[in-house]
Amino acid sequence: MFRYIVRRTLQMIPVLIGTTFIIFCLVFALPGDPTAGRCGERPCPPAYVAAFRAEYNLDKPLLVQYGLYLSKLLHGDLGVDYYGNTVVSELGARYPVTIKLALIAVLIEIIVGILAGVWAGVRRGKFVDYFVLVSSLIVISIPIFVIGSLAQLIFGLRLGWFPVTAGDGSWSELILPGLVLGALSVAYVARLTRSNLLENQRADYVRTAKAKGMSPGRIVNVHTLRNSLIPVITFIGYDFGALMGGAIVTERIFNINGIGNYVYRSINQRDGVSVVGSVTCLVLVYLFANLLVDLLYGVLDPRISHD
Repeated sequence: MFRYIVRRTLQMIPVLIGTTFIIFCLVFALPGDPTAGRCGERPCPPAYVAAFRAEYNLDKPLLVQYGLYLSKLLHGDLGVDYYGNTVVSELGARYPVTIKLALIAVLIEIIVGILAGVWAGVRRGKFVDYFVLVSSLIVISIPIFVIGSLAQLIFGLRLGWFPVTAGDGSWSELILPGLVLGALSVAYVARLTRSNLLENQRADYVRTAKAKGMSPGRIVNVHTLRNSLIPVITFIGYDFGALMGGAIVTERIFNINGIGNYVYRSINQRDGVSVVGSVTCLVLVYLFANLLVDLLYGVLDPRISHD
């Protein structure tokens, strides 16, 4: 196990370098002048523009810029944004809120999604099965900004159960955004759990368990459910990595001061340093989330070895 973790960690290094290089090239190749609007309605003086470009190495070739950025990245420095703030401090101030939001959304999709999928799979062809399929299809078909706006209107304004916006990012204020953020994933998890559970119920070991007189509940809980959760865990791990990167639409709707809102603002302001630093952290989150998912495979299925 230890050797597998070390090997996977070493494999992350070229992946991180390659992805950050692609992101760096794409971000700094975008059209637009980062100094636009910094001097009010008038264009900035040439001397100011030259000093700004020299300070952020924008006057150097792209490969040289990336080499300087990579050398700072190896020391844990994500750079300084165009307003003089370190990207590490900006992300550190916003990541706790995004982590809370992601945890609420993931807990909802794990609990509700898996339970709904198991319920539909066990009662195939009955009302519960059709209800889960139809309701999940409806949720998947509705854009997230529509779900968020309706949730604000119904549960926030009319019923008054939840605050409409998340001011300081407390747990109580993030419940409604977490429900909205996890709604789409709940639908996917439910359908994925149901389909895999039905497929495993036709396996030979299930027929053997039935022939031995094992109860249907024990067959599902002990055998078929564990094998059915492997692709579900893969999806949840991917989704958790995406949620940790910030949900731009949800955070904009509920005015959450998280990573997604920060990335949106940085893109609008042509702040390439902030965008690259944020996406670099997102890549690291994805890599470690995938490693955690691979380790969970061995817990769910003992036949999977990490030696």
